[in-house]
Amino acid sequence: MSFEALGIEEGLLKSIQALGFTTPTPIQEQAIPVLLSGTKDFVGLAQTGTGKTAAFGLPLLQLVDKTQKHPQGLIICPTRELCVQIAKDLTSFKKHYSGLSVVAVYGGTSISEQIRDLRKGPQIVVATPGRLIDLIERKAVELEHIHYVVLDEADEMLNMGFREDIEFILKNTPNRQSAWLFSATMPPEVRQVSKKFMTSPFEITIGKVNAGNVNIDHQYYLVNNINRYQALKRIIDFNPGIYGIIFTRTKADAQTITESLIREGYEIEALHGDLTQAQRDKVMARFREKSLQLLIATDVAARGIDVQGITHVINYELPDDPEVYTHRSGRTGRAGKSGICISLVTPRESYKLKQIERMVNSRFHKMDIPTGKDVCRKQFFYFIDKLLLADISHGEYEAYLPLLKEKFEDVAKEEILQRVAALEFTRFLQYYENAADLNVREERRVERGASTSRDTKGRSFGRESSSRSGGGGSNKRLFVNLGTKDGFYKASFLQFILDMSDLKKEVLGRIDMKEMNSWIEIDSSAANKMIKALDGKKFKGRMIRMNDADSGGPRKSRQ
Repeated sequence: MSFEALGIEEGLLKSIQALGFTTPTPIQEQAIPVLLSGTKDFVGLAQTGTGKTAAFGLPLLQLVDKTQKHPQGLIICPTRELCVQIAKDLTSFKKHYSGLSVVAVYGGTSISEQIRDLRKGPQIVVATPGRLIDLIERKAVELEHIHYVVLDEADEMLNMGFREDIEFILKNTPNRQSAWLFSATMPPEVRQVSKKFMTSPFEITIGKVNAGNVNIDHQYYLVNNINRYQALKRIIDFNPGIYGIIFTRTKADAQTITESLIREGYEIEALHGDLTQAQRDKVMARFREKSLQLLIATDVAARGIDVQGITHVINYELPDDPEVYTHRSGRTGRAGKSGICISLVTPRESYKLKQIERMVNSRFHKMDIPTGKDVCRKQFFYFIDKLLLADISHGEYEAYLPLLKEKFEDVAKEEILQRVAALEFTRFLQYYENAADLNVREERRVERGASTSRDTKGRSFGRESSSRSGGGGSNKRLFVNLGTKDGFYKASFLQFILDMSDLKKEVLGRIDMKEMNSWIEIDSSAANKMIKALDGKKFKGRMIRMNDADSGGPRKSRQ
């Protein structure tokens, strides 16, 4: 089927043909005819990189009235990067479709400049939730003429705690003719929003719900935790042409690993919550230009990143929430290209693989961590291929040939090649000369009577906590006035408190979440650090209160 057969008008067809669009992707083929009606609510489930922007962007550009100089279409997305990318794509789509204006509004930049852009009367506004609400409260944007609302990456927005913001925005679009929701996964929170604000939405699913991209090869390496960093280095070295993202669970891990790899000569930067917007923009610009080989990021910081050509995604640790894996792996294998998603897994984490395999409906391939000789061999042949493909067509090289021939007159060709290899590979050969085998050959069993306990999912919590042993144990129980009403679920709450405190998940035990409050079991040695990191801070304008639950905080109710 062609875009013309789907009902796309000539001006838009001319633009997308110039961009190289030939035939619609599955999500475009199924969504565009429905959305062009303009009156039908819609839910589209498809992975990132399957062409969702064109699926909603082309119908939206065609439906809005070019003669009316006020916003009629509103696209809400989770991050600044995705906001800018969508606006850029829509601008490209309308290149031969004059009379339309698209404005992007997002945090981290001048709001007064964005207000000036809005006063010019754009027909389509692309926005992040926080900045849009700020503009609504300043009465700088009019929503009464909004006919079409698009929620892009809806699951990510809800994971980031934007549910109240999204509901506020939807309530303030009274003349909405239709709402279009696009999401990679369908957790209960997304389903609830669709039920609350949509009327009998037309729903399509591209592939299995929550399934991974079929173009991605899912691989894992079994490694002991103590060797995790060395294994990461070796995998990077074994893939010399890698252009990828390494995911860590905390910003402290992201920064530590980045600093270590930079010291060892790798072109790499970190992307985490402590960066200012200017620093973040600079890192992303370098990554897009490929002056950085690798980006190390936390899940929160990486949300909404849309970069083409990523060859590898590496999970330094598996995420606690299996659905997060789908978002991580979706950064590669985009636009029909193949990609590789690698996970470093300890024997104790093997159970998580089974959960993720079931969710993405794909088998993970177990790989052996390369030996030192494997790495050197791979690097050597990569260098030789680059040598053979080097462009020598420039005329200025001819001037040096007589001198080169004279210089190497008495040197055999084999010796020249050896010297070139020595210059390039001495460091690698020396480093990997006596490299240890990092593979885990068999899983060690926990001895009976050991002090390690596990919950039903296999997580290690250290010794029995004081809340279960009647006091005197090594764990404390903390109270915090955050709960499910704040938009958290267990995995996102865990991510939040670890990012805030820079602690590792190993210090945590059971987390008991209620609607308004939560209780956290934590190693006694780390309790004060977590309290200092969270108590008194603000979340969505509300003061966070955290203290020792057994000495002054509200007690957990016994049921």
